[in-house]
Amino acid sequence: MASAIHTVSLIRPSISNPFGSPTLLSPPSLSFTRRRLVVRATETDTNEIKAKVPDKAPAADGSSFNQILGIKGAKQETDIWKIRVQLMKPVTWPPLIWGVVCGAAASGNFHWTPEDVAKSIVCMLMSGPCLTGYTQTLNDWYDREIDAINEPYRPIPSGAISERDVITQIWVLLLGGLGLAGTLDVWAGHDFPVIFYLALGGSLLSYIYSAPPLKLKQNGWIGNFALGASYISLPWWAGQALFGTLTPDIVVLTLLYSTAGLGIAIVNDFKSVEGDRAMGLQSLPVAFGTEAAKWICVGAIDITQLSVAGYLLGAGKPLYALALLGLIVPQVFFQFKYFLKDPVKYDVKYQASAQPFLILGLLVTALATSH
Repeated sequence: MASAIHTVSLIRPSISNPFGSPTLLSPPSLSFTRRRLVVRATETDTNEIKAKVPDKAPAADGSSFNQILGIKGAKQETDIWKIRVQLMKPVTWPPLIWGVVCGAAASGNFHWTPEDVAKSIVCMLMSGPCLTGYTQTLNDWYDREIDAINEPYRPIPSGAISERDVITQIWVLLLGGLGLAGTLDVWAGHDFPVIFYLALGGSLLSYIYSAPPLKLKQNGWIGNFALGASYISLPWWAGQALFGTLTPDIVVLTLLYSTAGLGIAIVNDFKSVEGDRAMGLQSLPVAFGTEAAKWICVGAIDITQLSVAGYLLGAGKPLYALALLGLIVPQVFFQFKYFLKDPVKYDVKYQASAQPFLILGLLVTALATSH
């Protein structure tokens, strides 16, 4: 455990070269003077896509609501705490929080008592604001060069938040999440700290997803599956371990469901095609083109859920299988209405319309496995 935490501790910004990767083998050395970090794309990259990317966010059209959620169309903000929340991207928390609910339901041991409700809330805080917030802030730090091309008005490349504030936020969220995980293990009376190790493993996965030299997100298949597993499997496992016992069949089933998470992760790649291509990242829209990638995306989402429905039917749970099929239908409708028409223009509308049905399908599957 100490060596794993030491690995994460070697995250260090490179002040003298804001475009290069931080040197991971050097001793960590942070200057805590309050400096603004402005990251600019290289001249070649900027010239290539200058006509496609705005120099700054349109202040008149910026939304305070979008800013707090951490999604595109955000208002330019100067309040440091609002910027901190923006980096944590609260819009990404609900799937993790819902994953905890699904895990608790799958355990069959959750009861509506004050203690069980309190445990689940702490687990949600660990999975959502703390560890997802850590992941999102870390990812934005290592994506600062790409964002300087795609979205130069974001907090880090624009210099709206200092280097010291970003690094401090990463550490506070990471240590806070691991601390809550250890607390939950004690609270649940675990002999083996399973939740702590799930949280630690997820944190390390987040690190290698974003940071060099591995930087899993450079590979569209591996990176997106890792992201999908982080959003679906890990919180489910934490919720089920908190109230019950993880079993091999649940591990396999949730990893299968993570293939749908891979599809959801691809949705976010379309808006970054130009920057990914300029930085040499092989996201699926870059590798296969936008037309092929959008069909890979919806195929991963739909085929996964159909496979799970088939599993439930084979397990003698036809009502749950039919319920899951009923939740797939509106997702397909919104895929044709929004996503397949224009994955860049309608990405937010599509996710807001279709994903509620996907996460309800997760709960249906969890309830089916608990009986």
